[in-house]
Amino acid sequence: MSDGPRLPGVEREADEDRIVCHVDADCFYASCERLREPELREEPLVVGMGYEEGETIGAVATASYEAREFGVESAQAISTALERLPRRAAFENGTLDESDLERDETGYYRPVDMDYYESVAADVREILHDCAGVVREVSIDEAYLDVTERTAWEVADGFARHIRDRIRREVGVTVSVGVAPTMSAAKIASDFDKPDGLTVVEPGDIREFLAPLEVDLLHGVGPVTARELREMGLETAGDVAATDPEPLVERFGERGRELYDRARGEDDRRVEPKGDPKSFSRESAFAEPVEDPDPKYELIETLAAAVADRARREGALYRTIGVKAVTPPYDVNTREKSLPGPIDDPDLVDRIARDLFAEFEREPVRKLGVRVANLEFATADQTSLEGWESAAGSDPETESEVEAEAEVERESADESEPEPDADPDPDPDPACGDRLVGQTSLSDFS
Repeated sequence: MSDGPRLPGVEREADEDRIVCHVDADCFYASCERLREPELREEPLVVGMGYEEGETIGAVATASYEAREFGVESAQAISTALERLPRRAAFENGTLDESDLERDETGYYRPVDMDYYESVAADVREILHDCAGVVREVSIDEAYLDVTERTAWEVADGFARHIRDRIRREVGVTVSVGVAPTMSAAKIASDFDKPDGLTVVEPGDIREFLAPLEVDLLHGVGPVTARELREMGLETAGDVAATDPEPLVERFGERGRELYDRARGEDDRRVEPKGDPKSFSRESAFAEPVEDPDPKYELIETLAAAVADRARREGALYRTIGVKAVTPPYDVNTREKSLPGPIDDPDLVDRIARDLFAEFEREPVRKLGVRVANLEFATADQTSLEGWESAAGSDPETESEVEAEAEVERESADESEPEPDADPDPDPDPACGDRLVGQTSLSDFS
């Protein structure tokens, strides 16, 4: 039994279903920007990089719902976003060419400020940990809570509403909450009524809730898997739940059985706190494929410095350094080098990343990434370059090529989460969840 607060008069039988909440912030980066600039509320707002004059590299990290009405989406090239939603600043200073453009057809753009967003997220996390005995933080704007010992199904709606309203009142950002007996159903429920939504799926209603949903709304299903399911004649979760699971296993392997179970509302995963991350990475997309080596190496330098800085701030040493180069149409190539011991040295990350990328320097490249992996979290002094430099130079290079993944994994993705699809060009998250994309991507691309 949890030592946390219980609702008075609520009793629980030992075999009752778990109560899982999935809390998902609504356009989190945009909400944070509106905290410090209240005048941006209800205005079209885009958070991203590369929108300043003369810049050509960047992508949309998140777009407010108002901006999405103009066709601006997460993971979109910033150049496309600017075509669909010109900057309000350019309109007001008269530098826009479109003479017939109206003021309300323009929007605001702000750069990504991760330090600020993490400080706001910390305030949200404090509330989540106060409301639940077990919290699994999936990313900066998303978490699962096991509140089985804190409430009961009869009053779960009110308990979830309390969490949502407390975050709005004390922090100032909006979240959507899904409540269900399983993690996967709670995740779907939180997306069901965004923004500022609250959806409760009680144990006896889970199959009925899932049945009419399109297959791409199932937890862990991306565009590639959704297309293959439809090719099999399976349009909805109900279709998947009613089919023979064997063809699914033949098509998708063990993941096919998982899809079948999830469509039926069966998911025995427990909400457990996440361990240390396995890797850190940063990625950035060019507006168009780039052949000139100079901008590519400049970007590698920027990404290497960013990922090394993140590792240092997290107190992590790393044994593996890798790069990713995405070439047209969407071929993903990765190279990595493993060192004989853990290090903390930004210069070495930069040098090795450049060396690994050299074979692609004359090829057109759409996207680049730099990654450090095989992490060790230091409790003593950091290892310096001098201890490993000579050995690193003689260590054989480990190379691998992987298929493009369907959805960018959240940082520190756990092995218990569903595997993403192998999709070369994923659709943005329709729920407006914040993914760190373009220059702001922190996804593990291994």
